[in-house]
Amino acid sequence: MTGWLVAPLVSIGLFAAWWLLHPGAGAGQLLLGGVLALALPLLLQGLRPRRVRVRHPAAIARLCLRVVLDTTRSNIAVLRYLLRPSRRPHPAGFVHIPLQVRDPNALAVLAMIVCITPGTVWAELSADRSMLMLHVLEVADAQEIVRHVQTHYERPLMEIFEP
Repeated sequence: MTGWLVAPLVSIGLFAAWWLLHPGAGAGQLLLGGVLALALPLLLQGLRPRRVRVRHPAAIARLCLRVVLDTTRSNIAVLRYLLRPSRRPHPAGFVHIPLQVRDPNALAVLAMIVCITPGTVWAELSADRSMLMLHVLEVADAQEIVRHVQTHYERPLMEIFEP
């Protein structure tokens, strides 16, 4: 959409968040929230990599379920490590993961998935976006981690975001 309303859903979300953060506020606060809700998407539109055209809603549901399961498993594993650090069977390490996905939105979602999963940290992405380096709390088999990320995260993201 061109003009002053570049991202209507973002504007609605920003205004709703402002309203929820300032309950019972006067007209001035609501006016300020409205101005910010219209101005921020307009001012920040250059930061958006490209428009998103989401494909395959079923793949989104499968990916979300996978992320919930993996995050739950990782939370349990990290809790076990915190409760009994001497029983940690494998050392921490860096794992290099070759990537095929190139869409900036898909890479951003992959970064969020990695960062919300306890025990993993997005360490580096190569300049050509072909190699991801993760830091993993316990590395038993680096190839298994590579396979897991490529199969369970990268492929669905490619299905969702890339033509």
